[in-house]
Amino acid sequence: MKILFVSRNEHKIREAVALCQRRGIEIEAYTTKLEELQTDDSERLVKDKLLRAFTQVKRPLIVEHTGLKIDDFAGLPAGLTQLFWDKLRAPGFCSYFPNHAVTAFTLIGYCDGRQTHQFFGTIRGRIVAALRGNSNFQWDTVFEPDGHAKTFAEMTPDQKNAISMRAIAFEKFIDHVAPRH
Repeated sequence: MKILFVSRNEHKIREAVALCQRRGIEIEAYTTKLEELQTDDSERLVKDKLLRAFTQVKRPLIVEHTGLKIDDFAGLPAGLTQLFWDKLRAPGFCSYFPNHAVTAFTLIGYCDGRQTHQFFGTIRGRIVAALRGNSNFQWDTVFEPDGHAKTFAEMTPDQKNAISMRAIAFEKFIDHVAPRH
């Protein structure tokens, strides 16, 4: 089975490929720019993004949105994480929110041509006081999952893919499109 993944983020695509190939799902990247609704309502954001993408490509596809909800910041930035990240960058996140408890989430939207579906994954953790690890993949350098001594950026891809919010959401998506028998 081949599924189109509408994303320009090569890191997200690489993780999706690794997570899906184990179950025989081939991810094909479609790297178009989609305007994203600016809202803290992640479900609304993903549905809007999904429908925009389907209107363009007119075949089954997925979109994805990942973010952080900071406990002491009323759950923000949530769907606006990229906007916050672009303004603050990693040092800003660390200086404004050191050791704050957060929930990292991924929401995958899937359109099969008739219906839309959403698959949610979460993991708890904290924002570290200083950057740790490779800084290629946005806030991976500042997020340390509960029960682990490494940030996502310090983990190997296999370690991260075993526990991440993206892995949880993709497992739900995979179970939907390719149920185990």
